Amino acid sequence: MNILLTTLSKYNRWTSKFSTLFKRAFLISLLCLFFINLSGCQTSSVQKNDHVIQLTLWHGINPPNNRDIFNKLVNKFNQTHSDIQIESIYAGQLEQQIPKVLTAVVGNVPPDILFFNPQITGQLVEAGAIRSLEKWLDKSPVKSEIIPTCFDEMQLNGHTWSVPLFAGDIGIFYRRDLFQAAGIKEVPKTWEQLREVAKKLTIDKNGDHHPDQYGLLMPLGKSEWTVSMWYPFLFSSGGTVVKNNRPHLVNEQTIAALQFWKDLITDGSTKFSEPERGFEEDDFISGRVAMQLTGPWTFIMKSQVDYDVMPIPINLKPASVISSGNMFVMKTIAEREQAAWKFLEYIVSEEFQTEWSIGSGFLPVNIKSAQSQAYQEFIQQKPVMKVFLDQLSVSVGRPIISGYSRLSDSLGRAIEATMLGESPEKALQEAQRRLDLIWQ
Repeated sequence: MNILLTTLSKYNRWTSKFSTLFKRAFLISLLCLFFINLSGCQTSSVQKNDHVIQLTLWHGINPPNNRDIFNKLVNKFNQTHSDIQIESIYAGQLEQQIPKVLTAVVGNVPPDILFFNPQITGQLVEAGAIRSLEKWLDKSPVKSEIIPTCFDEMQLNGHTWSVPLFAGDIGIFYRRDLFQAAGIKEVPKTWEQLREVAKKLTIDKNGDHHPDQYGLLMPLGKSEWTVSMWYPFLFSSGGTVVKNNRPHLVNEQTIAALQFWKDLITDGSTKFSEPERGFEEDDFISGRVAMQLTGPWTFIMKSQVDYDVMPIPINLKPASVISSGNMFVMKTIAEREQAAWKFLEYIVSEEFQTEWSIGSGFLPVNIKSAQSQAYQEFIQQKPVMKVFLDQLSVSVGRPIISGYSRLSDSLGRAIEATMLGESPEKALQEAQRRLDLIWQ
């Protein structure tokens, strides 16, 4: 009972930051973990069987075929490491995992390794839930092999907290057949060129004064997907949404990037996605839109559509946003943490990254893997991958601060409000006002 009371005390401190719905889900999960502890099903001590350390890994890798590839590579590690065995557990979609993860941390029954979006880093650091990795990484040969831009999402407050399983960035998929039909011979390289091309690709085919084909799909909504699709335009303007480790939404660059989206919409050359469904490709595949913002993981890559990919057009400088998934070592005991690091070192190795990237379609995070003969042969078969790989060098990571989810939510609301008619400056000012209250 003392364990439960102590954990409930932690719970009350933690969940003051979360909604009532989250608190209920959290408490239910907490009670479940308490009974698991009573039954002795889980323990924080080193679990050994003939000196083999058994580690648990929670992840949300999708689609299922990517999960199969990952598990195959985990099995390869298990077969070559007689002293460490990894149990790979699919714990559901990442957004569904947050209550489970936080409950496990507060209940002192975390997994040994966690795969998650790196934007959770600040929250996990604040909770004292993860182990910084630099003492191992700085001594490891794999550090020099990691693609430099990946470090943006690995570090916070001078420490390294995670390593990437994969990388990706955002480009613009476009229909070559629709470009040709509109007489467009070159892809746009600047914002103004993108605006003009989008106008040319917006066509009323049946004369009812409503376009049957639009230039660009716009991701309607306030979710992280919408925010991530907007970031490349912010970064191309040299902007940021964080200053001195606090939200800083109202500035010349954020307003300019949001105004550009508003201009595209005002031109009438964009089609809104279904709310919070900006990742769906139906409109692109059917030809209702000629361009779509997304990354190399998209189903478009497997479709029969005549497509290609262009880098994000430039305002002040080339830029995109990194979209990665990272691995964390949870705090347990030294022997388990050291074993977990050995697995993470394997994750970022050339061997793992080459097979994983070719199979999954994500970008390799290891320089040697990207340069390997096997991967070069792969991108010759899928040349659009070279666009994403080349663009990775100018991509910028999303902010890694505690409270990022609140920042993203407020920023998403400002983007959505602008898409629905509000002025960018007013929408951003309102978002900043909400964030100032939260941070105070």
